[in-house]
Amino acid sequence: MSTIKSIGILTSGGDAPGMNAAIRAVTRAAIYAGIKVYGIYHGYRGLIADEIEEFSTQNVSNIIQRGGTILKTARCKEFQTEEGRRQAYETLRRYKIDALVVIGGDGSLTGARIFGNEFSVPIVGLPGTIDNDLYGTDCTIGYDTALNTILECVDKIRDTATSHERLFFIEVMGRDAGFLALNGAIASGAEAAIIPEISTEVDQLGELIKAGFRKSKNSSIVLVAESPVTGGAMALAERVKNEYPEYDVRVTILGHLQRGGRPTAYDRILASRMGAAAIDALLDDQRNVMIGVKNDEIVYVPFSKAIKNEKPINRNLLDTLHRLSI
Repeated sequence: MSTIKSIGILTSGGDAPGMNAAIRAVTRAAIYAGIKVYGIYHGYRGLIADEIEEFSTQNVSNIIQRGGTILKTARCKEFQTEEGRRQAYETLRRYKIDALVVIGGDGSLTGARIFGNEFSVPIVGLPGTIDNDLYGTDCTIGYDTALNTILECVDKIRDTATSHERLFFIEVMGRDAGFLALNGAIASGAEAAIIPEISTEVDQLGELIKAGFRKSKNSSIVLVAESPVTGGAMALAERVKNEYPEYDVRVTILGHLQRGGRPTAYDRILASRMGAAAIDALLDDQRNVMIGVKNDEIVYVPFSKAIKNEKPINRNLLDTLHRLSI
């Protein structure tokens, strides 16, 4: 029998579409199980600054369709210190919060792992990041919506690229992961994707140029993952101008467009399943685990694996993109 009577829920790091659906699911699944729920605003900062409110089912009504996060999010340097984490723990004790559900990406779950170990607080994480870079889950909350946003943008850029017979580098988010760039390229019919996972293996730009950007087409679109490893779209465009001046090159950086918007049906369902599973995990006395989905089944992934292991790119997708871009 679980001893958990109340939980806190927070969102941390970069926002992702579907976070509100996850907040709703965690809140309602907890209340259904007779557990009191506290919403913690502004991530770990709110835990330190006591920005906490008790949630009812009404607090999460009519939010499943909204992007962003009603709990807000913030980076918190204080939580990176032992003193800051102790303050956060004192806040939990004051509210008699027995466990935490943390929705966020790599950095958020790293903080959760440290905090959980230091103060023996049961914590369950939900993978909320558009980058899809957390190990142990096929998909993260927000990734599908971001991918669809990229698709919509690239379709529009294709119109002008074709009209002007230009080469476009379109930079997408992903930090050190190329999932958005690679799958965005396949879905949009782009000519190539430049991703960090293989940047040390081949000169991706050189390979593209060698292929002649396929003269059979009157425009070319290349998706680039924002990363110090790839250099980003601006650096690649500069290199084209210097080394291959015959190409008329343009750059579009999609930036925070990718974070916003109404979550897709897939992200709403994923977030809802994961949110309910987080409460199941706590009732089952699980701690320091991230909820994942593998082959459409809920799995519990230890924080240590989710954070430390690099999620591999599917090399077959690279081959598919290459074969279809002739």
